[in-house]
Amino acid sequence: MCLRFISKRLGLIPKIWKTDSKTQLHFLPNTFRGFSASNHHSFTVSYLVNSCGLSPETAISTSKKIRIENPKSPDSVIALLRNSGCTDAHIIKIVSKLPSLLKINPDKILLPKLEFFRSMGISDADLAKILSSNPIILKRSLENVLIPKYNFLMTLNISTEDAIKVLERSSWRSCENLERTMTANIKFLREIGVPISHISFLVVLCHPISQRCDKFSENVKRVVELGFDPLKYTFVDALRLFCQTTETTRQRKVEIYRKWGWSDDEILLAFRRRPQCLQLSEKKVTKTLDFLVNKMGWQPAAIARSPVALSVNFEKRVVPRCSVVKVLLLKGLLKKNLSLGGFLCPAEGDFLGNYVFKYCNDIPQLLDLYQGKI
Repeated sequence: MCLRFISKRLGLIPKIWKTDSKTQLHFLPNTFRGFSASNHHSFTVSYLVNSCGLSPETAISTSKKIRIENPKSPDSVIALLRNSGCTDAHIIKIVSKLPSLLKINPDKILLPKLEFFRSMGISDADLAKILSSNPIILKRSLENVLIPKYNFLMTLNISTEDAIKVLERSSWRSCENLERTMTANIKFLREIGVPISHISFLVVLCHPISQRCDKFSENVKRVVELGFDPLKYTFVDALRLFCQTTETTRQRKVEIYRKWGWSDDEILLAFRRRPQCLQLSEKKVTKTLDFLVNKMGWQPAAIARSPVALSVNFEKRVVPRCSVVKVLLLKGLLKKNLSLGGFLCPAEGDFLGNYVFKYCNDIPQLLDLYQGKI
């Protein structure tokens, strides 16, 4: 009777109450489970909004990934994050990206990791940025992943900043064989004079530097044979390309340029100056070369000397800047031996000052041309 009374008060009994005991026993537990689940869902949404700062829409979506029954542990997690320099904005990002963080043990799991990051010399402000951009780092095992991986990275003499970038990545975990391979490859790079700052970049990327030692050394030798200086950053870009692509893929990219009348020497020149030109899609290369050669009148050799034209944004940089420069050349306001890199590389403010505002009195419509209004 008591159970029936409570159910009736809560509005859970249908209008026609069946007296069959089996039916009642089957009906009540499901009803109470639904009622309980609804309460927990409402509490979770309310907590995410009021304690974590999420918008109602985001909270509803996030509540599908977590169920909060008691605010004690989540409150402690949030308090720890605040004490570590996280603002309301940081906490919103962290909880939205990794709501399960609210349910981990704050004292046994979260606090030791935060203390570990502080021991690396990371300021609270920087730690807050790291956690809000990639909170998954807090789900990694401290003993099995973070500490051993960090210790290994320190043996490579890379910066703390680069070490953090590696720790944030999920592409590799501490493994004796992998670390042995990376150590051997790094030693090889040091022997040929590659600067430690450039090696650090490869370590952060992980994939190139973790390639099998014999294959890695073969790629290094091929890059050197193509004329790349190990002291320069273009060497790293070229090595990265060789480690991440096959010979077949590279030859297919070369054929694209040959179709446009480039000689092998011009292709090699472009590759030496901008290794990324052999990573670009055929669609992008074709669109850019068609514009530069057929509409702007640039010769393939001139483009090969300034391959930056192939890799920068076509719509936002190549088209508007080339359109302005073409008009200036036709008016005789610029020297004809101007290189593409000379006006495609500078920042927008510098380009506007040197090529647009400078000649607005001579050509009043120049700014409109640059902005695509005419």
